[in-house]
Parts: sequence; structure tokens; C-alpha cells
Amino acid sequence: MRLASLAAALGTWQLLAGLKVDLWLRFSQFPTVTDVARTFADRLSGPDYWTDLTDSLTRILTGFLLAAVLGVATGVLVARSRLAEDLLGPVLEVIRPIPAIALVPVAILLFPSNEQGIVFITCTAAFFPVLVSTRHAVRALTPVWEEAVLTMGGGRWRILGSVVLPGALPGIFGGLSVGMGVSWICVISAEMISGQYGVGYRTWQDYTVVNYAGVFVGMITIGVLGWVTSTAVELLGRRLTRWLPRTSYIPGARTFRPARGAAAAAPVSPTAKEEAPHDQLV
Repeated sequence: MRLASLAAALGTWQLLAGLKVDLWLRFSQFPTVTDVARTFADRLSGPDYWTDLTDSLTRILTGFLLAAVLGVATGVLVARSRLAEDLLGPVLEVIRPIPAIALVPVAILLFPSNEQGIVFITCTAAFFPVLVSTRHAVRALTPVWEEAVLTMGGGRWRILGSVVLPGALPGIFGGLSVGMGVSWICVISAEMISGQYGVGYRTWQDYTVVNYAGVFVGMITIGVLGWVTSTAVELLGRRLTRWLPRTSYIPGARTFRPARGAAAAAPVSPTAKEEAPHDQLV
């Protein structure tokens, strides 16, 4: 069914562009699917496409990793320390609504090279989703876990490593997934404005020379790269949070089926506790 829906979308695109339909939406200047496929094949056989791909991936991974480290550390610090919240909170909340792409002039003034400026914009774009998600996840942790560690003689570092970071992981990876998508939006925009290589730069160059098939090649490349990297972040998050109970949806059914291992984590009702034998509860 998914392949059929994709084929239907491509077929509709081919039909509208091939017939040059101009109603309210204008498809007369759109390249057809075959034109895009032919241009895509030509790009794959040349060195420029792979150079652009490598440059964009290097920029996105560098900026995203910096944002992940800084965002998680700052989120935990602000959530756990009243002093840090008072000192950093107002500054962060003022900067957070500013779109990262609006910082391009700042990056040009601050950094000696365009490459460093693009990485800065990418890092800034991903930093705030990670920060906000981490802060909310840490504040949502139940105090009972921390009190249990303190009762058993654990200190602050033990609480951080055994309670705070593991407990906040689901929220942290939610922010990382959002941050990855925002990073791609901003790195492509930054490459269009001040880049010399990269998928965004090449897409803009194709637009300026009226190579619309090349523009669609760039758009498809961006979409595939964004999907692959976001999926990788989600898979890593699921692997690191295997202890969480999950539910898996059964297509065509009306109910949800617990995933493997989820039944063991299901809460036991007080009535069931009273009726079950003591050895079963143990």
C-alpha cells in the first residue's frame, strides 16, 4: 500500500507536468519525473554531487553533535540548579525565539570562515530543542528515585548517572530527533546564503541558472538525508531505552498489542495483589 501511494504521487506529478497543466497551480514549468530521474543519474556519475553530499553531512554532524552535548549539559544544569536557571534562563529565553537562519549575519561577523559560521548556525538550530526537551524531562522525574539513591548513601554524581540521565533519556531523544530535522532546514538555508559547496549551495545554483530538474534533485537529496539521519537518531534512542515498556500497533486491528517485555512492566492492581499468591508476587 505504501509503494502504491508513492507510485500514485509520482504518477500524478508526471501527468500534471507532462501535460503542462495551468489552472490555479502552474505545472507548465515543472520538470517531469523522468527529467528529474535523468538529471539525478547524471549527478550520481559526477564528482560534484558526492563532494556536496560529504560537505553537508560533515557540517550537519559536527553542528548536531555539538548541540547534543551542549544542549543536554545545559538542560540538566538549568533543571537541577536554581542559580544556573537564574543566570542562564533569561538569556536563553531571549535568544531561543530568534530563528537560527537570522543569525547568518552574526556568523559572518564572528567567524573567520563560512564553514565555521555554517556549523555555528546548525548547532544553534539543534541546541534549543535539545535544551528544552532535556529540561522538561529532568524536571518531570519523580523525586522518589532520587530519595532512594540518597537513602542508600549515593551522592550527586550517583544521582546524575543512575537517575537523572537514564530517566530523562526518552525526553532527550525526543529533542534530538526534532533538533536533527531543524538542523537540516538551517544548514541548507545557510549553504544557500553563504556556502561554497553543499547540497543547499548546489540547489540554489541550479535555481539561478533555471535548471529546475537540478533543483528537484537537491530537494530529493535533502529529504532522503533528513529521513536517514532522523531515523538513525530514533533507532539509537530506542536501543538505549530498551527498558521502557512499549506498545506496538497491529495494522488492521482495533487494539494495541504490548511489545515484548512490556507485560513485565505493567502495574499490578491492588485487587490482583490481594488475590495472587505470595510467591507469585515475589
